[in-house]
Amino acid sequence: MSIDIVQHLRNDNYPHATLLKRVLWVFCEVLFRMSPTPLHGWRVFLLRCFGARIGRGVRIYPSTQVTFPWNLSIADHVVVGYDVKLYALATIAIESHVLVSQGAHLCAGSHDYRQPNFPIAHAPIHVEGGTWIAVDAFIGPGVTIGAGSVVGARAVVVRDVPPGSVVVGNPARVIKKVAPRDDAS
Repeated sequence: MSIDIVQHLRNDNYPHATLLKRVLWVFCEVLFRMSPTPLHGWRVFLLRCFGARIGRGVRIYPSTQVTFPWNLSIADHVVVGYDVKLYALATIAIESHVLVSQGAHLCAGSHDYRQPNFPIAHAPIHVEGGTWIAVDAFIGPGVTIGAGSVVGARAVVVRDVPPGSVVVGNPARVIKKVAPRDDAS
């Protein structure tokens, strides 16, 4: 089976209301991306205006790219570093005390390659508390990262990660377990 690009371009992937919100977000995203680095509160405010649920003490850097902020849920005390991509075609939920390092890509959407019109397919991502997602890591659709885990630099995670695991590689695999910590409060 091959991809029919003409049919793909005719896909009606989103309702008109979603398309309108998307266009409005593109214009507001300019204010987000042009804001000085220390203005984390301003960026959180803009995301909340578009339906994102964001807790206290969250730092999101201006070069972060957010698609569909209304599908974003971030708990307290989370840092989302430079050049992170939050491709929230489905819900991306990040629990408390998580560090998402620069260049990481949380991708809650893809395409169904089994169909000739290549329609959009999406599944939620859940990052449990006390987790570190290191530089340039990729988290695919439908993945849960267990509490207290470490996703190594440039790891490609396409399956759930058990709590307290260190994963590396492409595809990511568990290389060791880490002891649970009590100081993430």
